[in-house]
Amino acid sequence: MGESVPVRCPSCGSGHTFTASVHPCVCGAPVAPPLAAGAPVEPVTHRTWEDEWVTVRCDECGSVCEQPRPELGCPCGAVLRIPVRSTLVEEPAEQAWRDGHFERRDRAERPEPPAPDGVPGRPAHIPLPRTAASPRPVFRPLTIRTSHDAVTAAGLYLRWLGFKSVVQADERPASGIDLRGPDVIAQVDPTMSPASVRSVECLWLNGLNASAVSVYFSLAGYADDARARADDLGLPLFVMDLTGSPKPVNGPADELVSAGA
Repeated sequence: MGESVPVRCPSCGSGHTFTASVHPCVCGAPVAPPLAAGAPVEPVTHRTWEDEWVTVRCDECGSVCEQPRPELGCPCGAVLRIPVRSTLVEEPAEQAWRDGHFERRDRAERPEPPAPDGVPGRPAHIPLPRTAASPRPVFRPLTIRTSHDAVTAAGLYLRWLGFKSVVQADERPASGIDLRGPDVIAQVDPTMSPASVRSVECLWLNGLNASAVSVYFSLAGYADDARARADDLGLPLFVMDLTGSPKPVNGPADELVSAGA
């Protein structure tokens, strides 16, 4: 278990105790972001991809990895970003080696400029079409231990797909909508029962009323009639495992992953 720090919400003044989530390093050692005890927390009012991650060094093997930035949802509705300490202070000799190593690697990987047409042995560079989407970085999943983790992991995935300003509902509403953005709504089913056709249809109707894309995430999959109905409605379906990595299970979901938001 990661370290714990007391947190006071700047919006309502209520106090909480936050414990950092632990994720395995590539070497197998448990790694958690080091929390900055006593540092003021900040409410999340705007999200960017860079803000969603913190860089952490493993004490066992020294490797560096990225983990989800620690956040805490306050009952008042505020999402609080928990400050962390940097673990990337390097000795001058180590930094010099890294600089030289990456500079040499950059030179080795930097492509040579294309030669004029007609020069044998060196093909001309073919640029990407103007309509091609920019490649997304590798998705960094969030390990699911609770139903709240499942919603958080789905929100990270929607933002990775390109949906902006996706936020969680303060409390689960009767509509079942757990995540909302300007152009997307999503339902996250953390139960161990396959999602029903009624749940799929209700989500689609909510998306229709909101003029937004509807996306369904389920840990236990979907009933056969629910999958068939989602295909008819063009509603993307994803299943999630406990690593927090959503997988598309129908054609609309495949198209969403391919094209992005």
